[in-house]
This record gives sequence, C-alpha cells and structure tokens, in this order.
Amino acid sequence: MSAGGTTLADRIAPLVARLYPDRDEEVAGALLALAERHAAELAGRTVPPPTERTACLITYGDGLRRRGEAPLHTLAGFLDDHVGDVVSDVHLLPMFPWTSDDGFAVVDHRQVNPALGTWSDVGDLARRHSVMFDFVANHTSSRSPWFLGWLARDPAYDGFYVEREAGFDTSHVVRPRTSPLFHPFPRPDGSTVEVWTTFGEDQVDVDVRHPGTLLELTDVLLGYLGHGASAIRLDAIGFLWKQSGTTCLHLPQTHAVIKLWRALVDHVAPGARLLTETNVPHEENVSYFGDGHDEAHLVYQFALPPLVLHSFVSGSTERLSGWAEGIGPVSDTATWFNFLASHDGIGLRATEGILDDTERADLVERTESHGGAVSWAARPDGSRSVYELNLSYLDALCTVEEARDPAVVVAKTLAAHSVLLAFLGVPAVYLHSLVGSPPDLEGMVTSRINRRINRAVLDADRLVPELATDPRRHGVFTGLRHLLDVRRQHAAFSPFGTQRVERLDDRVVALRRADLLCVTNVTGDTVELPVRGVDVVTGTVVDPLVLGPWGYAWVRE
Repeated sequence: MSAGGTTLADRIAPLVARLYPDRDEEVAGALLALAERHAAELAGRTVPPPTERTACLITYGDGLRRRGEAPLHTLAGFLDDHVGDVVSDVHLLPMFPWTSDDGFAVVDHRQVNPALGTWSDVGDLARRHSVMFDFVANHTSSRSPWFLGWLARDPAYDGFYVEREAGFDTSHVVRPRTSPLFHPFPRPDGSTVEVWTTFGEDQVDVDVRHPGTLLELTDVLLGYLGHGASAIRLDAIGFLWKQSGTTCLHLPQTHAVIKLWRALVDHVAPGARLLTETNVPHEENVSYFGDGHDEAHLVYQFALPPLVLHSFVSGSTERLSGWAEGIGPVSDTATWFNFLASHDGIGLRATEGILDDTERADLVERTESHGGAVSWAARPDGSRSVYELNLSYLDALCTVEEARDPAVVVAKTLAAHSVLLAFLGVPAVYLHSLVGSPPDLEGMVTSRINRRINRAVLDADRLVPELATDPRRHGVFTGLRHLLDVRRQHAAFSPFGTQRVERLDDRVVALRRADLLCVTNVTGDTVELPVRGVDVVTGTVVDPLVLGPWGYAWVRE
C-alpha cells in the first residue's frame, strides 16, 4: 500500500493506460508481477533518506587502479583508508561490459565488467556506502545481444529498436550530437536497416513504444535494487520516447515512464531514489520533479557548474545569485543533486536564458586558453550551439597563469566547492576534483575524445603519496575533506531545508541556510562585510567578516 492508502496498481494504472492504451491491463499486470517478484527478493529492504550527512562521490569503477587488484576493490579500500565518512554515497558510472563512450554503450546491463570486478565487489562497496548505479536506459551498444537478436529478427526482441519509418517526421528532433540521426546496420539475411542513434553509431536507441522493451528495462532497473543500489541514475532519459513531428525530448510519455518507475521503486525498495540526467535549459530540467512527489527524487542542478564558473571568470555573482533566488525546496521526498565537475564536460545548455552569448563566449575562451576543447550540439535547423566545455573544472576556474600556482588552484577550488556544499540539495564531488587532478590533455588528444580530458585512470599507489606531497593535490584533498566534514555536522544543510540568497556585495555569493550564512568571495579582492558571528569552518569569531582573495566562511550569526 502506498502513501495515503493508494495501491501500486492504482498508481501505475493511469500511466500504463497513457503509454499503451490498447494493452494497458496486460502490461500493468506484467509490471505488477515484476514488482512483487523483486519486492519478495528484497524482503522488506528500505533506504534511509538523505540528510546533511549525505555527500556523494562520482567515479568510474576503474577511476583508481592497482596492479593485481580488482578496481572496485581498490576504490573501496581508498575510500576506507583515505576518505572516510565524509563521503557517504558513491555514484558508480556505468560498470557494465561496453564497447565505446567510456561505458555508456552498454553490451549487457545485467553483468559487471570483469575488468572492474564482480557483483560481489559491488556488494562489498554497497555494505559500506550508499551506492548509485547508472542505468543507461535510452540505448545499448550495437554489439548488445538485444540488438544482435533484433537484427536477426529473433521474436524475443521484436520491437526493441527504432528503425527509420516512412512518414516519420524527424525535422524537429533535438540532439546533443552532430552525427547522423540514423545509421545503417546489416542484418544476417543480407538486408540493411537504418536505426535511430541519438548519441552515435555504436549507441542504438531502444524503442519503449513497444511494451516488451519497457518490461525488459523495468526488470533491469528493479534488479539493480536487488544488487544493493540505493539510488539509480537515469542516463539521457529525456530522449526515451519517439513521436513523429516532435522534438523527441521531454515528451509526456517519457515523464509517464519515469513516474511509473518511481511508483515501482517506491514499492520495491522504499526510500531508494531515482536521479534524472537531462542536460537541458533549467526550466526544462526541473520538469522532471513532476509535482515533487511522483517523478524523480533527485534532479541534477545543471545550471550550477557553469554559473559558478562564470562568477569566478567574470568576478561577479550577479547571474549566479539571480538564478539561485529561484531555487528552493521541492518537497519532503525530492530535492536537487548538486555538482560542479563530473565525467562529462561543463554543460552550457542550462545557461540558455541566463547567460548571454558574450558571457558564454568568455567561458569558451577560458577553456580554449588551457588547451581544452568545446563540444557542439546540433539544432533542428542544422546550425550548432555550444553543448559543453571540456576541461578540468579546477583549471577552468583559473587563468593559464593562475593554474601554474598550486596555491591559487587550491584557493579557487575550495571557494567554488564552498558554494556547492552550501547549496540546497545533495552535493556530489567528482573523484578528480576531490584529489586535485590536472586536465589529461594527452588522453584527450590521443583518444580524440574530448571528454577524456577529465577521465584519467589514476594509479592508486602513485596517488596516495601525492596526496601528502604534491601541493595541488594535498591542498585540494585536505581542504575538501575538511569542508565535507564540517558540512555533515550542521542540520542547516539538510537537503530538504530552506535557502535564501542575500545580496551583500556583487563579489560574493551569500546563501542563508537556516542558522548559517554561507559566503564566498569569487574575486582576488579583499572584501569586508557587515557579518558577525562564528565561522564554523575555522571556529573563529568574525566581527566584521573579512574575506581575502577567494575566501569563504559559513557563519553562525
């Protein structure tokens, strides 16, 4: 029985009827059977809600390697020995067998990549941390057994993929790539079929318009809960449903699928969370909360990384503060998922309507000055726009000259993350940010993959001593661990709490979180503010608050 006495059948019935009006009773019955099977296997498991003690680390399963050891085991050991309790959650990026895109062209959604370890290794990690799995629901690898079976016309995979249809209007389709929308694939019988490929030739879109596809995906999703997932990230979920003459992005049917999965997850593992990944303009992104109780539990705060970066590049918090004034609590079960850096680049789509072309061009210039790259997206009219900036976030905060000075890199990194950790929601820190990594320019150039600039695989035995001796790594790592530790001690940082922007000076961003005023100076100036109290970060009394270059304080007044 769901909240308010509503049964699972009642929750899913109107959603299934919207998706499959001619087969709604049949599909609803199959989904209920799946839910009951998985619920029985989980034997009443519940997941506690996020609190001020919740902080997530984003990492690939092999972000750290040690010779002769499964990378997932190496990761668990590093967290235990060097990070500790300041990180409560771990977001494992796709850990399945794959053929391209660093894991996002999944061959088998139900197997752990043997190069990373086993389900047992995942289980060991999940016993010590809340773990988020990545669910690449929109597409599979072109080498997936599902796709190969579909090409061979195996009835088990009938309707699983989207082939070009006569009369299907794709003229309004929105995509994050400039490659062709359809790619040809040979069938075993010698014929050729053109298949929808939103993200490229090796990532073929599944067709959820077919109920069998939805049932298979749902079984995968619920199976992740059985393997210990406390949260599941729905990768590129906005592109899931295809309809002629539309953008094929954020369609009502896509929202219905997510609401359906929300209902099933709430039933199978109460408290487990769904995170939607939709790197789009802010107003479109927040639509995935639904009414705050029936769709995503967490939504990425995609505007935060570029707006924080813009503040440091421009020396003004006007844009960031103006946008943040519109961010508040969502509901008692839904909140924001905040980050600055990730395995991808710094997305600019979320700044549409917030930053102007000149301001975005300044961010492009900063990226290119470091030797970074710019990735582009195709517009329906055939033109292109900046999709993301590919560079280490730490270096993007700095000029080229500043990036040569470890002290400046550390100061700017900690200042930017003081904003992240103060912001309403659940904070997430990328592994390479936590350990102060520089950009992997060589990896980007040799692979010809822009995003590789921020995806280096680190040697654990080399990294550990560097965290103690390398000025950049040591300063960033110890500083971020301290901020994370302070944050978890204050209920003001509840992800379901309140937030208010205070305009104290254009050079600072000031966020009121209950009894704490969190202030960050984004400039190299010294700024004096009429703030009095105790800075809980340092334990010192401030009267008034004086912030040096890139200084920050969390003040209890």
